[in-house]
This record gives sequence, structure tokens and C-alpha cells, in this order.
Amino acid sequence: MSVKLAVVYYSTYGTNHQMASIAAEAAKAAGAEVRLRKVPETAPAAVVAGQEAWRTHAEATAQVPVATAEDMEWANAYLFSAPTRFGVQASQMRAFIDTLGQLWFNGKLANKPVSAMTSAQNAHGGQEATLLSFYATIMHWGGIIVAPGFTDPSIYKVGGNPYGYSHTQGAPFNDDVKAAISHQARRLVDVAAKLAQ
Repeated sequence: MSVKLAVVYYSTYGTNHQMASIAAEAAKAAGAEVRLRKVPETAPAAVVAGQEAWRTHAEATAQVPVATAEDMEWANAYLFSAPTRFGVQASQMRAFIDTLGQLWFNGKLANKPVSAMTSAQNAHGGQEATLLSFYATIMHWGGIIVAPGFTDPSIYKVGGNPYGYSHTQGAPFNDDVKAAISHQARRLVDVAAKLAQ
């Protein structure tokens, strides 16, 4: 197995951190070398500190390493997770992506399999639009989109989003949710392993 997976996430209150952590563990169990990384916070510190749930999550995950261009160059597969904001990814994730121009220009992001997950406050809060808009970026990179599709029964049990797992904020992380996230991570690792041969 020669899969080096960067699981890169942004999380305001903890939902996407939990999703990314489940995916990272599943990928490790599938044999991948995994780096779990968060993107930098771009909101003013005073704003974060002024919202208890946001501040609490930031403090609880302070030890998680921040994603860098080096992590992106190291990896031969990527799994992204970020909340939706008005039908696109949260600006923190977009800001990180915007720092990768030099890697993109030099072809360092091309030909790598990529998958993505998201969340929203309600079940129809723009999740599919968010994932599709993110995959447009991956097409510009020359990446290989590895969506879960309808390739496992677990997809149907959690709402049936073939573009990537999407979580409704506040919903429990039950066994069905963990199974769907884990399937998506394993599928990505499997495709990445085949490409790495």
C-alpha cells in the first residue's frame, strides 16, 4: 500500500472535525498513511472568542496541525471536509485553496484522487451544491474525483447523497453515519492505491 492521504478540514463547531476524524481512522484501517489537518482560521479572534461553541471547539482542537502546501505535495490523495456557506464551501477552506496556486501551476495537484464531504444546519442547506462547486476546483487541478456514488448500502441509510457524505448539524454520529463516512474514505484509498501501482 502506497497511499498517502491528507484529510483536510475546516470546522466551526466540531461537525466537520468529527467527520474528518472518522474518515482518517477508516483510511488508516484500510492501510493508508494519513495526515489529519485543519485549515487556518480566518475569522477575527474576537469573533471566535465571542461565540462560546466556536471558541470551545477552537480550544479543543488547538493541537491539530494546520494544513500546509507541504502536506498537499506529500499526499497522493485528498479528502476534504468543510461546512457549506450559501451553497459553497466555508471561506476558510476557500482561503486555504487559494494559497495553493504555485502547487497547481507546477502540476503538483494533478492526477491525484480527491473526495469531499460537507455539512449544513438543515437537510437541504446547499450540501450538494457545495460539493459540486468544490469538485469544479478539482477539475481545474486535474484531479480525479472519487465520489462515493451509490456504491454501498450505507449511502442510502444516511440520505443518499452520491457526491459525498453530508451531515445535518446536530444529528447524531450513529453507526449508519460512521459507516457512510468510512465507506467513502475506504473507496478513496482503494482508488488511490490502484493509481499508485
